[in-house]
Amino acid sequence: MVLGSSTTASATADLHYYSVAPGVQLNVRSGPGTGYTIVRILAEGVQVPIFCQSPGTSVSGYYGTSNIWDNIDDGEYVSDAYVNTGSDGYVASLCG
Repeated sequence: MVLGSSTTASATADLHYYSVAPGVQLNVRSGPGTGYTIVRILAEGVQVPIFCQSPGTSVSGYYGTSNIWDNIDDGEYVSDAYVNTGSDGYVASLCG
């Protein structure tokens, strides 16, 4: 039981929050691409956690063009082109 607890604590400690592009109400989709259903829309000025990332539909956004999609919650993805990660590559592990 202790091992499970420390694993959860470790995963939480590695979690970072990133700002969504200014002035953007960002679509949250059910999968890593524009063909997936919009499940909600994020308000302007929010920060999101990135649990893992997946390749998907290429999107041109505030921070350039990217095919990386950020998993921000269970079954919820946003285009990395609208998230200020400070990188044009992966900043989290691939979703598995």
